[in-house]
Amino acid sequence: MSIQSTIEAKLTKAFRPERLDVINESHLHAGHHHVDGGHEAVFDGSGETHFRIRIVSSVFTGMSRIERHRAVNGQLAEEFDAGLHALAVEPAAPGEKTRW
Repeated sequence: MSIQSTIEAKLTKAFRPERLDVINESHLHAGHHHVDGGHEAVFDGSGETHFRIRIVSSVFTGMSRIERHRAVNGQLAEEFDAGLHALAVEPAAPGEKTRW
């Protein structure tokens, strides 16, 4: 199972979202420097390391933006441990205005 599929499954189970978009943005980060195994390396943009999450869920009602981010990141702790490098989270409760 791909990391993207795993992320989609975990977030669907945890948040029962009205809308969920998991977008692989790894290719946008090609050429960026990062530390890999204690050594600086240049990322080639391949794989599944950088994602954008757009999610609308009633679970977020009454939660602050930081609480929403923590809730999403908490569901994906194993993926971060396995190599997920960056996650842009755009959470909203139903009826809230989004930029997307």
